[in-house]
Amino acid sequence: MPHPFLSEEWITEARIIRAKYEGQVPKIPITIRMNQVITKVPFGNGDIQSHIDTSSGGFVMDLGHIEKPDLTVTTDYETAHKVFFDQDPQAGMQAFMSGRIKVEGDVSKMLMLPSVMPTTDLSEQVAAEIRSITLLQ
Repeated sequence: MPHPFLSEEWITEARIIRAKYEGQVPKIPITIRMNQVITKVPFGNGDIQSHIDTSSGGFVMDLGHIEKPDLTVTTDYETAHKVFFDQDPQAGMQAFMSGRIKVEGDVSKMLMLPSVMPTTDLSEQVAAEIRSITLLQ
């Protein structure tokens, strides 16, 4: 059953998918520890605190903030969905240039993220499985 992007149910299902492929997808070669503040969320109380952490070599996106992040990114839900779920780099750049993405900390880490993500058949399969659990907007 599909769930809204970044909802607790979506995060739980995404964890299960990531665990199924743990150790099989190529490692991410750099460490990025990024907190996210997502505003204008269409469920819950309107805001979500989440994070991305590649320090284990894998891509972990989870709820809550981590201590000592490299950067904190604040954006609205629609933009986060386009950037992280749709993986639309053009939307991300436009949102950053127009001020819809605000960054505190090491901006270079945010800019590196798309280029260091594995692009193998298996990583594409993982992404497809995560897309399949996501409620379309």
